[in-house]
Amino acid sequence: MPAVPKPFLTPQEYLARERQAETKSEYLRGEVFAMAGASREHNLIAGNVNRELGQQLRERECEVYQADMRVKVSPTGLYTYPDVTVVCGEPEFEDAKVDTLLNPRVLVEVLSPSTADYDRGGKFTHYRRLSSLQEYILISQDRPLVEHYVRRGPDEWLLTEQRPLQDTLVLPSIECQLPLTEIYLKVQFASEAGEPPVPQQPANP
Repeated sequence: MPAVPKPFLTPQEYLARERQAETKSEYLRGEVFAMAGASREHNLIAGNVNRELGQQLRERECEVYQADMRVKVSPTGLYTYPDVTVVCGEPEFEDAKVDTLLNPRVLVEVLSPSTADYDRGGKFTHYRRLSSLQEYILISQDRPLVEHYVRRGPDEWLLTEQRPLQDTLVLPSIECQLPLTEIYLKVQFASEAGEPPVPQQPANP
C-alpha cells in the first residue's frame, strides 16, 4: 500500500496544536517531529546546568530556561526545545504568548544515542543561523565529555572538548563557569571494567 502522506502544517497551525499538546514536538517546513522522553541521566545533567547557570546569573539581566522553552530559528523555520537556553538583555518572542524565544545567546543540548548525530550536525546547522547565538554546548550523558562551540565570527566557530571531571567549562559570552563535577553531579557512569557505576559527588566546600 502507498504510504499515507503526512499532513502539512503552517507554523501557526503547529503552534496552535503544540500549545494544546501533552507532549513536545519539533517543527520544520510543514512537518512535525515528536520528541522522545529523556533518561534519568539526561534530566540530572540538564537540571544541574540550569541550576548552576541560574545561580550565577541571578543578579544579571539574563534568564535561564530549561526544556519547556521553545526556540525558533527564524532564518530556517525550525521550532525546537533546547535542554537549556540562556538569553541576556531583552528577550524577543514570536508573539504575545511569550513561549517561543527568538534570540538565545547560549544553547545547551544533552546528547542521547538517538539524537547525538542530529544535535552535532543538522541541528547545529540550524542553530548557527541564529545571529544572537554565541555558544553551543553538547554534553554526553554516558561519559564525561563536553563539546563547546564558541562563535569567533559570522561563520566561524571554535570547538574545544573537556573530559576530566576536574575541568571547568568557561562560558565567555555570559561570564559563567561550570565545573564538570557540578554538570555531572549525581550522574552514574558505567565502568569500562564492568564494575558498578559510581555516582559523582559534590566537591568539598
